[in-house]
Amino acid sequence: MANIESVLNENRLFPPSEAFKKNATVSGIAAYQALCKEAEQDYEGFWAKRARDWIQWHKPFTQTLDEHDAPFYKWFYDGELNVSANCLDQHLQSQPNKTAIIFEADDGKVTTVTYKILHQRVCQFANGLKSIGVQLGDRVIIYMPMSIEAVVAMQACARIGAIHSVVFGGFSAKSLHERIIDAGAKVVISADEGLRGGKSVRLKDAVDEAIAMGGCTTLEKVVVYKRTGNTVHWNAQHDVWWCDLTQGQSEVCEPAWVNAEHPLFILYTSGSTGKPKGVQHASAGYLLGAILSMKWVFDYKPDDIYWCTADVGWITGHTYVAYGPLALGATLFMFEGIPTYPHPGRFWELIQKHKVTTFYTAPTAIRSLIKLGSDLPRQYDLSSLRLLGTVGEPINPEAWIWYHEVVGQARCPIVDTWWQTETGCNMISPLPGAVPTKPGSCTLPLPGIQADIVDEHGGPVEKGQGGYLVIKRPFPSLLRTLWGDPERFKKTYFPPEMGGKTYLAGDSAHRDQDGYFWIMGRIDDVLNVSGHRLGSMEIESALVANALVAEAAVVGKPHEIKGEAVVAFVVLKGIRPEGDAAKKIVAELRDWVAKEIGPIAKPDEIRFGDNLPKTRSGKIMRRLLRAIAKGEEITQDISTLENPAILEQLKQTVV
Repeated sequence: MANIESVLNENRLFPPSEAFKKNATVSGIAAYQALCKEAEQDYEGFWAKRARDWIQWHKPFTQTLDEHDAPFYKWFYDGELNVSANCLDQHLQSQPNKTAIIFEADDGKVTTVTYKILHQRVCQFANGLKSIGVQLGDRVIIYMPMSIEAVVAMQACARIGAIHSVVFGGFSAKSLHERIIDAGAKVVISADEGLRGGKSVRLKDAVDEAIAMGGCTTLEKVVVYKRTGNTVHWNAQHDVWWCDLTQGQSEVCEPAWVNAEHPLFILYTSGSTGKPKGVQHASAGYLLGAILSMKWVFDYKPDDIYWCTADVGWITGHTYVAYGPLALGATLFMFEGIPTYPHPGRFWELIQKHKVTTFYTAPTAIRSLIKLGSDLPRQYDLSSLRLLGTVGEPINPEAWIWYHEVVGQARCPIVDTWWQTETGCNMISPLPGAVPTKPGSCTLPLPGIQADIVDEHGGPVEKGQGGYLVIKRPFPSLLRTLWGDPERFKKTYFPPEMGGKTYLAGDSAHRDQDGYFWIMGRIDDVLNVSGHRLGSMEIESALVANALVAEAAVVGKPHEIKGEAVVAFVVLKGIRPEGDAAKKIVAELRDWVAKEIGPIAKPDEIRFGDNLPKTRSGKIMRRLLRAIAKGEEITQDISTLENPAILEQLKQTVV
């Protein structure tokens, strides 16, 4: 197999400003390099020191890393702690009246809770869970809208040592059913409905449908939070209202002290084939990763108003909503709705209204907002912002520049973060006061993270050449296993051809001459065109660099001569073209890609749409695009799509 070719050429460099660097947690490149050197010289000592400094231990650990049963690594494994106590109890003396969460509902209603009140509500709900039989090690499914209650539910599970598994509120009853059964869940926590963009999402109905599918033999209770008060089907045998469960419960609940390796949660992530994978994270290692990345990457300051736009149903919402900010005593902002309801400037209005300082969102959201025009953000006062971040996929350079100039007003560093559900926290990202940034590059690994790029046999790859992204040494926040499937865990993430101890991320990447990492896409998104292996992200970036294009997704389809043909799905900044106008733009875009990258990368086919098929969290469903490109019937579950009607539109082909 030939190495994956890098075809993206981006040389713009943005060093941190002196003003930002002056107050940064890690100030200057020398400070970053010193941390990296410390980790290289004493790897276990590096992590042990930070675990002692940043985690409140009930029983201190004496052993740092156990590698005897690799790749089932254990960290701090003879220590005991409680994650909820680390997030809440430690702030009760120092800042009980500080605002923990500012929540704005879909309709604009704002609710705030202090650390003291949040602690009381978590304790009451934890006692409520204990009253219906939830014990240490039991699994609890959380299927809720974005809300303070979702965070309360997660923290309450952590408090009593129950293992939570949050299921994104946009997932179907079938997806929920699979997860209830696989986790062996004892309780489901849900709501009557959720609200998004003025529309209700019937969550309780989906729970009922999942149960009706049968096989949920471990399930005993369904706890329902009354979000809208609309009528729902009620089964008195197992349904209980949240308000009834917490009524009269004590505001004190002693935390369950658990082993450092006790599972904090299971989070299911889709595989390219087969059933979802239940990624299992351990309490101490995961918490340490969340804390350190909040300090290093987001440069946390006590007066920050921190907004991560991710839903709690995703890993980003776990680490950078429910756990990381609270562990540091931050004020976090949560939003129930969507960026464009009831008007297209909602995101910018929220930043202005709540004086948000740190804004962390997905490139997909940024590209969608670009389509609405640069004039829109300029109508709002975004001067409170001091740091911007991106997460979920590589950001193409032109979207990066727009984000920097229009949203950040050319003064806010951008942390382009690469990480995964499996890694638990940021792995490769600029530290904003230390590392100069390049548009489209996630730059350099965090201190202590030994990332590398290798060929399919684990051998070295030269700079500028693409290969497989790996992490060569275990780190505390790494997943411990796949729930109930250790063999799949080993095969997927620690394949024998890589030596069985190196973590295979599943992404292709390359390093430039400065050692900066550039993510090229998933390994299964690599296109093999006439013997050239091209990363889909780089072709997408070239397309989006054209002034006409707002968003693009590129997939391959079989081609009898070239192996694979390049198929591009394109959303223009203007109206969707048809007829001769469409043909003219197709020709222009093909020539543009040839000029930007080379003739080998020219799309064989371009299809225009008003949008791309995305989940409600903003992820592009590339598997659906591959099916459309191949002309296959779509048999997959599309209930998670924000806009299912777009599939029919994209089936119309322009060559």
